[in-house]
Amino acid sequence: MGALPGPPPHRVTRLRPTPGSCPTMRYRATDHSAAKPVGSRHCPATVMPRGFPGTSQVACGRSRYALSRKGASRMGTSVPVGEAPTPRPTGGPMSRRTPRLLTAALAVAALALGGCAETTDAPAPDDSAASAATFPVTVGSLTLEQQPEKIVSLSPTATEMLFAIGAGPQVTAVDDNSNHPAEAPRTDLSGFQPNAEAIAVHNPDLVLLANDQNKIVDQLTKLKIPVFLTPAAVTLDDTYRQLTEVGALTGHPTEAAGVVSQMQDDIAELVADLPQRAETLTYFHELSPALYTATSKTFIGSLYALAGLENIADPADADGESGGYPQLSEEVIVQSNPDFVFLADTKCCQQSVASVEARPGWATITAVQENQVIALDDDIASRWGPRVVDLLRTIIEATAKVPA
Repeated sequence: MGALPGPPPHRVTRLRPTPGSCPTMRYRATDHSAAKPVGSRHCPATVMPRGFPGTSQVACGRSRYALSRKGASRMGTSVPVGEAPTPRPTGGPMSRRTPRLLTAALAVAALALGGCAETTDAPAPDDSAASAATFPVTVGSLTLEQQPEKIVSLSPTATEMLFAIGAGPQVTAVDDNSNHPAEAPRTDLSGFQPNAEAIAVHNPDLVLLANDQNKIVDQLTKLKIPVFLTPAAVTLDDTYRQLTEVGALTGHPTEAAGVVSQMQDDIAELVADLPQRAETLTYFHELSPALYTATSKTFIGSLYALAGLENIADPADADGESGGYPQLSEEVIVQSNPDFVFLADTKCCQQSVASVEARPGWATITAVQENQVIALDDDIASRWGPRVVDLLRTIIEATAKVPA
C-alpha cells in the first residue's frame, strides 16, 4: 500500500502579486498526542500499537489520487485549519465542504478581462515564476523563503501527498518504505532509523517526517536543513490539514485544495447512500495475527464508523489505557461473533481468508460462515493520505453486499 505513472498534474497559473503582497497563511497547532505513531522496520510512523510487527510496504494498485487529476484541475476549497475535534467513540467526524476560493477565481477573471484591453501581447509568466510568487511561506514555525526544489520524504504517507498535489517533480529522495506511487525516487533512507548525514547527502531544501525518531529534527536543524513534521492523523481533518500545509510549503496550495475537495466529495458520495439497517453490522479489524486491533477512537476506526459499522473492540479499551489499540483474545472475538473481519496483515504476516477459516473456533463466526472475511491492502490501511478514500470504498462495497 505496482502503480503505473499517471498523467502530469494540471498546471495552475498564479497571478503575480504586487511587491509586498505575498499571501500569508495562518495555522494553529494541533494536539496529536492521541495518535500512536510507532515505527517498525516495515512501517515507520503508522498509527499502530507498540510491540507487534508493522505492516509491509509492498506497492499496490494505482489509486485515483496517485497524482493530482480532477482535483487539481478545479478551483479548490479553503480548508479549516483550526484544532481538530477530539475523536469520539463513534469515530472521527468528517469535515464538511468549505467555500470555494472565489476570490482567486474572480481575480483570474479580472486578469483575463483586463488582458482583452491590451494593445500588445504580454509574455505569459513561466510556471517557476508563478510558483515563486507565493513565497516566502510560513506554516507553523517553519518559514521557507523559496519554493523547495530538493524535497526528501521519510514518510510513505507524506510521499503520497506530495505526488497527489503535483509536487512529485520536486522530490529527489524518499525512504525505503515509500513505495507509492511507483515513480517515487525510493532510496535506502530510513524513516524508522533516520540518519542526518545520509539525508544531508541529498542536499535537501525541505525534509518531511512523520515523527522525530532519534531526535532527527534537532540534528537536521543544526545542519540548517528545513524540516516539517506530518504526524499520524487522528481524524480526517488532520489529513486535510496536512495536505493543505504540504501544499503551501511546496508551492501547490491550489492543487492541494483540489485534492482535499475531491476527497470530501468522494467521501460524502460514499456515505450518502448507506442503507438503513435494523441492526448495525459489527466488525473486527485485524492488525496482526497476535490479534491487535484498533478501536473507534482511532483514525482507522473513524472510517469504519463513517461506514456505519460497530467495532467489537471498543469495550476492550473503554478506559483508553491501550491508546485505542488493544489486543483481543480468540475467545473474545468468537464470543463477539463479528459480521465482518477485515485483515490489515495480509502482506506483513501472510494472513488470508483461508488462514482465518483454519483458526480453531473461528468457523462459528458469522464473518467466516458468510464469506465476509475481507483482505485489505496493508499499505492503504496503515496510511492516512489521499488513498483513505479507497479504503473507505472497499469497506462500504463489502458491507453493501449484506441485505439491509
